[in-house]
Amino acid sequence: MPSSALSPALARAESLIRSIPDYPEPGILFRDITPLLADAEALRATTDAIVEPFAGQFDVIAGIEARGFLIAGAAAIVAGVGLIPIRKAGKLPRPAASVDYALEYGTATIEMHDDLPAGSRVLLIDDVLATGGTLAAGRELVERLGSHVTGISVLFEIDGLGGRDAIGDLHTVFHS
Repeated sequence: MPSSALSPALARAESLIRSIPDYPEPGILFRDITPLLADAEALRATTDAIVEPFAGQFDVIAGIEARGFLIAGAAAIVAGVGLIPIRKAGKLPRPAASVDYALEYGTATIEMHDDLPAGSRVLLIDDVLATGGTLAAGRELVERLGSHVTGISVLFEIDGLGGRDAIGDLHTVFHS
């Protein structure tokens, strides 16, 4: 939604996101959401906005490491559902499946346990959508383990990097 259409609470929350040039590599503009996370009102407003379009359509929330965990945890509490973490490779004691994917500045692998009942409806959450590789891998991982992604929601979408083309329909709170 354009910034002009945001509620006052969401406009204030968006103003807390900092842009850090050349991090983690030259040419990358990193979106620092730490100030937003530290502000209770901003965190609540964005959490509500992330979950609201999918109310009643999911049984559990999956959050992608690392900042996606933070948002997904808050969203799971607000929605009254459980949380399943999608972790970077080597962080889980008993990964059931893994998926490799490309980042805008490298490659990575994510893993997940198989703790969900088959057919669970999952809302997949991450912090930022750039090229879409992480979310596409997360969706593949959830579905490979027998659950169904009923929605994808992100805090911040960086327009023009092709993420929406890679993911398809998703909900975004803020755009650049």
